[in-house]
Amino acid sequence: MNTLIWTLLFISTFAFMEFMAWFSHKYIMHGFLWVLHSDHHHKDHDSWFERNDAFFIIYAVVSMSFILAGVKTWFWYGLPIGFGIMAYGAAYFLVHDIFIHQRFKLFRNANNRYAKGVRRAHKMHHKHTGKEDGECFGMLFVPFKYFKK
Repeated sequence: MNTLIWTLLFISTFAFMEFMAWFSHKYIMHGFLWVLHSDHHHKDHDSWFERNDAFFIIYAVVSMSFILAGVKTWFWYGLPIGFGIMAYGAAYFLVHDIFIHQRFKLFRNANNRYAKGVRRAHKMHHKHTGKEDGECFGMLFVPFKYFKK
């Protein structure tokens, strides 16, 4: 296994996952699986968990499947792909659930330009409580307009 190819696959997968997050958020979560995502836009329960958390499980299964295929078969590049998906999931969890939504009270004082832009973009996304008319479906890479003062 070539370390350079492994690293490139890992980084490429991580970057591609931003597109996948945008695509699945816009067309799946705000589409036919709105039933799972809707409680993230307007809390209709008393639980710390949301139905929306099912999407973490879906991506975790995909990640673990690639890793398992990479370990148990000839499909060695399943390892960097699976770990790239896992790393993106961890970054998404840190930025979205911990930093933005404060599900754990960490990173409360982060006020650099990037942090403010990501918060602004997500706030604009949540201003729409229905599944239509949404904007800014990405997470780690948001449009430059949200970074302006």
